[in-house]
Amino acid sequence: MRRRDVLKLLACSAGSIALEPSLMASPRRVPIIDAHIHLFDTSRPGGVPWPPADDTALYKPALPERYVSLTAPLGVVGAIAIEASPLASDNQWLLKVAADHPVIVGVIGDLVPGTESYLRDLERLHANPLFLGFRYGNLWNRDLSVDLQKPGFVDGLKALAQAGLVLDSANPDPILIRAILNVAERVPDLRIVIDHLPHAEVPKDETARKEYCSNLRLLAKSPNVFVKLSEIPVLANGSLVTDVGFYKGALDAIWEVFGENRILFGSDWPNSDHVASYEQTLSIVRAYIAQKSPAVSEKFYWRNSIAAYRWHRRRSDQPAL
Repeated sequence: MRRRDVLKLLACSAGSIALEPSLMASPRRVPIIDAHIHLFDTSRPGGVPWPPADDTALYKPALPERYVSLTAPLGVVGAIAIEASPLASDNQWLLKVAADHPVIVGVIGDLVPGTESYLRDLERLHANPLFLGFRYGNLWNRDLSVDLQKPGFVDGLKALAQAGLVLDSANPDPILIRAILNVAERVPDLRIVIDHLPHAEVPKDETARKEYCSNLRLLAKSPNVFVKLSEIPVLANGSLVTDVGFYKGALDAIWEVFGENRILFGSDWPNSDHVASYEQTLSIVRAYIAQKSPAVSEKFYWRNSIAAYRWHRRRSDQPAL
């Protein structure tokens, strides 16, 4: 899950336009729901599947108390916890942590469609209103494009859709984007959230690049496909790039393809600590979103996440439709 210190430009549309300095001066304090954080407890007996013990940036407990201490002063009022483990028992662990901390408005767990216990596990987890769906993609040695061919896998995704739950992707690349398009075509009523799209590497080969961009545009035609502007900050020559103009072309390209109604904020905390502090990450995002209208900012920071995940407020300071 470490990020390379280069910028992955999504070269699927026209170039960028420089931001007016006045647009970046006063970020609007819209309540924020962070749609992508990870929780884990490295101090628990037996350790954790991720992060590895030699990851000095991450290997310490990442629990709601620490998250709140970092984010509450910044206007963050809620978050969706995304699985960080392939262990079946960690679905319940994550739900228990969320239940005890109302800053967590929902959980995206880990399930494997088509396995013997899948439908039972899905039904059991769905009984908890904090369970919003599960994540599948380029992690835990899985390959969605291959697994879609396995018996029962697509039927499992159809059961997920029938339950009104979400499929989150993981760490996109052109092969995964093609597989997600396959899912969207075969299970059109399934809500899908593509994470970390700003960090996806666009193919250098022209034919492959055209196919990748075409697949994104086809995905954008589905009203049930959403994307997170997560994993935005990058390093150049070992230093964080803070100039929003550096990021604008790639973010504009995503915005042009998917539009203001299906893009949402995610920090990727604490994995983002490899590159930037939470405050630095949010500062870059706020500088970019400051060019948008107040109504669009609300969509990005919380309204679109409700459309994607259908989470429910658990605290009085959390927004609601």
